[in-house]
Amino acid sequence: MESHKPQDESQLAEILSEASAKGTPLELEGLGSKRGFGRPFQADGTLSLAAFSGVSLYEPEELVLTAGAATPLAEIEPLLEEAGQMLAFEPADYGPLLSGQASDRRLDSLGGLIACNLSGPRRPKAGAARDHVLGLRGVTGQGACFKTGGRVVKNVTGYDLCKLLTGSFGTLAAMTEITVKVLPRPEKTRSLLFSGLSAETANQLFNRALGSAYDVSGAAHLPAPLAAASNIDLVSGLGEAVTALRLEGPEPSVMARQAGLTALLAALAAPVEELHATRSLAFWKALRDAQPFVSRAKTAIWRLSLPPASGAAAVAALDLDDSDYWLDWGGGLLWLACPESAPQPPALAATLQALGGHATLVRANEGLRAALPVFMPQAEGVAALAGRIKASLDPKAVLNPGRLYAGL
Repeated sequence: MESHKPQDESQLAEILSEASAKGTPLELEGLGSKRGFGRPFQADGTLSLAAFSGVSLYEPEELVLTAGAATPLAEIEPLLEEAGQMLAFEPADYGPLLSGQASDRRLDSLGGLIACNLSGPRRPKAGAARDHVLGLRGVTGQGACFKTGGRVVKNVTGYDLCKLLTGSFGTLAAMTEITVKVLPRPEKTRSLLFSGLSAETANQLFNRALGSAYDVSGAAHLPAPLAAASNIDLVSGLGEAVTALRLEGPEPSVMARQAGLTALLAALAAPVEELHATRSLAFWKALRDAQPFVSRAKTAIWRLSLPPASGAAAVAALDLDDSDYWLDWGGGLLWLACPESAPQPPALAATLQALGGHATLVRANEGLRAALPVFMPQAEGVAALAGRIKASLDPKAVLNPGRLYAGL
């Protein structure tokens, strides 16, 4: 297998132009932490983007950062932290989940996060990763260099390629440089814990809290077995299912909103514990990185994206055992673990169709990833549109062919 290592965009364009002319499929490589995410596919060569690394622009006062697609988060996050800022979409680290290796932000690239559109627990408030991309540079499968977007939110006109490429898993273009907006890091974070709630009651709690004026930035529910396994003592020590709501911001605001939120939810449940500072950060980081399922050997891990109020309905319809799931995004994200011998519950497809959800197989052995749809099959019209987009940017299907869907 031939390995290509372009050092600049002109070399990258030449390689892709030649590959397109010959119809040679290539596997895009960044830093390698997400190679096991997506459908397995066959390629005749690899195309490393490792040379496109480094922060080229950071203007804290303008809340904007530009970096090469292969820039590791280990370089970006300390820079932002020093200025009291952050990537507000809480970029997830699935390295341990996918590989079983220890967390290593040196292998987690900005381009990989954007290509997979990975967002953490703050998504209901801050939006997805794609909502934070202001502009990018790249090369299409035909070898054409392009630039889209810019450095401010209102800079996008016409066809928004930033949103199109985010979540495309490298099947449309090779990204070389990405500009993202950054936001101030919260002065204070506090998480309210409720214990012993059912998934249904927890979802009611989410709906009321997220629909209020109290600016909740995280809402999750852990069944009793997962709560007991938490490395946060105030969570594991409750001995029951744990439902958590997060508040962030200036200290006076957090305190006032906590009092108002507690009063609003009193008819449903009252908080029994609070997580401050370090404990609160550690709790949400664990959910961001799917840590409850990292050590599950020979287990297929699914993410089910659902309408925000439908998490509990999905749990009931799938008749899940308590240890097999947890809810995030205020009920809009259901993490599900199944034995690899039976990775897809019989009711999964019907449940998602009824609720309007979408399933992604995040982790499984290669045989299962080849046999099962890693991404839920698209409706006929959507699939036809996706095919036309692929044909316009990569007509010879040389970029990660088949990683999302067969034929794309």
